[in-house]
Order: sequence, then C-alpha cells, then structure tokens
Amino acid sequence: MTAQVFRLPDLGEGLTEAEVVVWHVEVGDEVGVDQEVVTVETAKASVDVPCPYAGVVAQLHAEPGTMLAVGSALITVGGADDGTVAETYRVEEQAGARVDEQPERPLIGYGAGDAPERRRGRRRTSSRPDASDSGDATPQAEATGGREAVRVISPLVRRLAVEWQLDLAEVKPGPTGVIRRVDLEAAREAGQHDASGRVEAQASGRSETQAPHRAETRAAGREVRVPIQGVQRVMVERLSRSRREIPDATTWVDVDATRLMKLKDALRESHPDARIGVLPLIARIVVAGLSRYPELNASVDLDAGEIVRHGGVNLSFAAQSPRGLVVPVVHGADAMSTGELAVALRQLTERARDGKVSPAELSGGTFTLNNYGVFGVDGSTPIINHPEAGMLGVGRIVDKPWAHKGKVRLRKVTQLSFTFDHRVCDGGTAGGFLRYVADRVERPSGLLGDL
Repeated sequence: MTAQVFRLPDLGEGLTEAEVVVWHVEVGDEVGVDQEVVTVETAKASVDVPCPYAGVVAQLHAEPGTMLAVGSALITVGGADDGTVAETYRVEEQAGARVDEQPERPLIGYGAGDAPERRRGRRRTSSRPDASDSGDATPQAEATGGREAVRVISPLVRRLAVEWQLDLAEVKPGPTGVIRRVDLEAAREAGQHDASGRVEAQASGRSETQAPHRAETRAAGREVRVPIQGVQRVMVERLSRSRREIPDATTWVDVDATRLMKLKDALRESHPDARIGVLPLIARIVVAGLSRYPELNASVDLDAGEIVRHGGVNLSFAAQSPRGLVVPVVHGADAMSTGELAVALRQLTERARDGKVSPAELSGGTFTLNNYGVFGVDGSTPIINHPEAGMLGVGRIVDKPWAHKGKVRLRKVTQLSFTFDHRVCDGGTAGGFLRYVADRVERPSGLLGDL
C-alpha cells in the first residue's frame, strides 16, 4: 500500500510558516481529493487546507498549536482498504506536495476543481487531547452527541478550558459565535459565584436556592502568559516598526456632517439594494482626496532611499474579527463607484467577522480609513499602519450646537483626525488633504465636480 505525504503548502503573500489550529480528520478516516483536513493560522489569516490526495489517513504529523514551516510534513494518506493506491492528485495543484517541487501558484487558490460540497467533505474534529469536540470552527453547527457543536478557533482557549475544567458546550460565546478567552473567564467567574453560594448555604444550614451570590468573589489571581502569534503577532510587529521608523504627526478638525447624513438617507431611498452608508461615502471622499494629494498615497523605502508614490489606491480599513483587529484592503478603490465601494466594504467586513478574510485581502494597502466612531469615541491619534503613510480617523456623529447660517442650531457633528508620515509631506499638504475631506463631508454635492 503506497502512502503519499502532503506537506504544508505555500499559502502565498510571502508567508513561511503556519500554526496548526484544529484537525478535521483522524487516523483511519477516509478522505477525498480537495477535502479540507486541517485549519491553520498564518500571520495574516485562518486558512482551511484541502488535501490533494484520496485515501485513508495514515498519520497526522503535528499536534494543534504546533508551528510548521512551509514544506513540513502535514498529513500522510495511504491507499484504500482494498489495497488500491490513492493517487488522484490534481496535477495543476501540486503546491506543497513535495519540498523539491516549485509550484507555479499556491494551493489555497483551489483552481477549477470539484464543487464546494465535495471540497468541504466531512468535517470532523480529532479525538486527540488538544482537539476535542471544541475544535470545529466551521459556521455550520454539527450534531455531536446530541448537542450542538461549539465554535473555538484559538488553541489557548481549548487549553484553558481543560485547565479550568469548563465544558465548552455550556460556555456562552460572544456576538461572533466563536468562544474566546473572555467568554471562558466569564463562565469561570459565574461558576465560582455558584460554588461560593453553595458553600455558604451549606455552612449556614440553608438550601442552595436560598443562598445569595457573593459579588466580591473573584478568580484566584495568577500570572497568565499569552503567546503572541498569528494576526496579533503581525499587528505587534507592524505597530512596533511603525513607532520605531515613522515620524508621525496628527491634525484634526470638527465638521458638520448633517448634509452627508441627508445624502446617505437619500441614497438609501433611491438605491436600497446598494445599502450605501456613511463609511462608503467617506471612503469615496478619501479616494478623491488622495487623487489631489498623491504624496499621501505613498510609502517610504528606507533601503532604496526613496519615497514610493503608488499608482492606485488600495484602501485599508480597520475591522473587528474573532481573532482581534484586522485591516482588510479594498484593492483598486480608486476605480470603484460609491456603490461598488459599499459592496466591497460590506463583504470584507462580513468576511472579517466570520474569520474568513484571506491573506491577499489583508495585504497591499496604501492608505487606511479608521471608523473608530463605532466605539462611541470622538477622536484618536492612531499608529500608522506600516508601511503606509497616512490614516484618516472618523469619530462618532452626534448632535452638537453649531453655528449655522448665523444661528446656533443642533447639527450632526463629527471629528476627523489625520495621522501622517512627516517624511512624505509637510504640514501644508496634510492640512490641505484634511481640509478637502472636511469640506466634502460638509458639502458632499461638491464631490460631483471632482469626479
């Protein structure tokens, strides 16, 4: 019986390693071509990796939580039970199959293969200690022993659940549906409240139902060390490098966004399917501003001693995901209409929330738009997203007294803050860009003359 070793493929974007998060198969399972057998986490995204061989799983080469270099042995697939050789390996997708091969493109593109239903195949969770029934991170719930399967992505969460003796099936997840460490801590605290109430009730001879909860009960204090890995590691490295290299400066202005809000409402009424909100409108204004101030759509190449002004605008924006803050990129934003920007921003936001944003969708940004107003704050002095040269922040839009046509009225007011790399331009250019954006927010009809 011939065995085939599938090695960790080149996942693209210059990534050289990945961490095994959870296996979806066990030794002895039958797998088909393109069946997703493992979820790995790279420095940029979580990726479900399909196996290019069909046969029976003979060996899993890494435990969950293990970091593997590209080309390392991932899974060994043997022949089927009848002794036939499993060699239904698609020739056009040989990336990562053997170390000595140089693939023309990475495996995760899939190419023209089987239908999505076949690629997904059977999603199982390994019975090994670190990949218990909590390991399935798929959006669909599966029946597991009569209970709905739980969604866990982080190996740390699984390890803490074992240490704290928590049943993950009874832990309430956050709004994303994925159980995070904060959800574990809340469940642990609630359990200790219950335990303290029972002990107090028994000591005083009362029933458990009569025992009050003790609000002062807290988890025993101890030092916890959390590995910096995956997306968090990239953000730590990128922000640290930004602070070391970039001499940034911040300028800001309060603006009357009343007309922008009215335009948003009018577009929602005239183009309901487009679902154009405030963020796409400001994104459209930012892209127009960068065409007038191309110095800011740039990056600094220290090795070459050059400032690189990019030919197009790849608009980055901050979004929350189950793995923390990520910065997806709308590639070619300068070639999009407002409606197309709205669709792209919405789709990337949804993918980020589902933890499905790809490495390519997190790379190549040239300027960042940060809507921190969703957190209920007015202003910020953010760290620039290296290697970009600028970030525009938008605060919350609230009713404030504002001088309008000679009278003080309540208007929809927001604060725009702009942090820029002082190496690519001086304060005059930065101020000009911010003033342009502010003027278009206050009088969005003027944008028509710029397009």
